[in-house]
Amino acid sequence: MTSPSKQVVLRHFDEYSLAELLRARGKDEQAAKVQRAAEIIHPVAVIQDEPLGLEHAVGLAEAALDADEDYFAVILPDDVIEPTVAMSEMIRVRQEHGGSVLLAVEMEPSQVSNYGVFDVEATEADRVKKVVGMVEKTAVEDAQSNLVDTGRCLLDRATFGAPRRITAGKGGELQLSDAIALLISETPVYVVVHVGIRHALGNPAGFIPASVEFGLRHPKYGPALFADLETLLEKYRGEVGESHRSS
Repeated sequence: MTSPSKQVVLRHFDEYSLAELLRARGKDEQAAKVQRAAEIIHPVAVIQDEPLGLEHAVGLAEAALDADEDYFAVILPDDVIEPTVAMSEMIRVRQEHGGSVLLAVEMEPSQVSNYGVFDVEATEADRVKKVVGMVEKTAVEDAQSNLVDTGRCLLDRATFGAPRRITAGKGGELQLSDAIALLISETPVYVVVHVGIRHALGNPAGFIPASVEFGLRHPKYGPALFADLETLLEKYRGEVGESHRSS
């Protein structure tokens, strides 16, 4: 799913001359990464002409599915989830229980008001819960749990009927959380509680720490970055540290 102005995103997966150009310049490692992108995924573009919400965008994707595909994944790129086996676990839960499966993370109770919060019931598996309700950005004191949504969903095809049955919210947008709330009353919905890393990249407060962590883990750039960070921490310890304590 993309907008009319972001066709360049799809070019990342094209088998075009960039790989050959990189090899000609002796950049074999970068060329292999470009070539790999074209081998692991074959994208089909679905254009959302107007920003009418995530559920509207999901609904447009129905035309890209084959008739025998009864569920599909929604993966939002501004949520980075590790380990990457999370989606495989969600598929297993779908195969065992049916319905739709979402990925949840445990959040500090004081932070849940920034996310969609799940109301859940226990199942036989510790990390699998049945969803009985979902509230978007509820007040902390009203939250039914500390399990919040992430940008990973495995949705039953029934989701495609939701845009015709939910009310548009602020800005005329149709929200996926409203569609899921509708599904909960009609079909089974489960969450898998994620054990691992989740970086939310939708704002600088999430993007910057994620960049630092990935940089530190890089075998080539990590040691130098670590040394730079130590220097910067010492440089700003008094100024930033004092500001943090006073806030």
